[in-house]
Amino acid sequence: MTVSETARRQAQVLIFDADDTLWENNVVFERVIDDFLEWLDHPTLDRAEIRMILDDIERANAVAHGYGSKVFLRSLAECLERLRERPTTDAERKEIDRLSMALVEHRVELMPGVADALDELAGRYELLLLTKGDRAEQQRKLDACGLLHHFRAAHIVAEKTVETYRWLVREHGFDPSGAWMIGNSPKSDILPARAAGLNAVFIPNENTWVLEDDELDPTDAGVLRLAAFRDLLRHF
Repeated sequence: MTVSETARRQAQVLIFDADDTLWENNVVFERVIDDFLEWLDHPTLDRAEIRMILDDIERANAVAHGYGSKVFLRSLAECLERLRERPTTDAERKEIDRLSMALVEHRVELMPGVADALDELAGRYELLLLTKGDRAEQQRKLDACGLLHHFRAAHIVAEKTVETYRWLVREHGFDPSGAWMIGNSPKSDILPARAAGLNAVFIPNENTWVLEDDELDPTDAGVLRLAAFRDLLRHF
């Protein structure tokens, strides 16, 4: 029996990411970016070059201001200013707001199999939810998702670091070796959880934000890789 098989048999606590694990999220931002690039129609730079500029701006703003729709809109405006080498006009800001209406109106769209899988898993394990981002924005999604009754607690944090996971262990008093962090982000869900002594389940999402990507050790037996959320039921 492998280390990961033994750990799964001893699992007691399952911790879930929210955005792009329980429900779609980044795909909405990607649609807005596509519309923004089409509207921008830059005379010399192609979409890939502009996207690299926007990624750099988003990376800096995430460090300085956190996450969420407001920070994203700030990044779009700064990208426009950098490309046009002048402040944005009132008309341009209104157009960015119009392009971004989907972020405001977006309803929570659960990933396939999430509701049924959580129904079963909640009967066998203690479930926790850990999400990062703007507190008010994340709380709105948590309130709308219809899943909170499955979780002992739901925590919204500014960032998911190694210390965040160590705090979670202390807060709920569980053995990290018997806990699994389940998410789509190598940067936020998998690597810091592993560094804090937890196991992890990596469920890739093709729409994961590029800034959440990172390299995972393919030989790490403490990381279980699954193709879809419903596959959790074959292992836990």
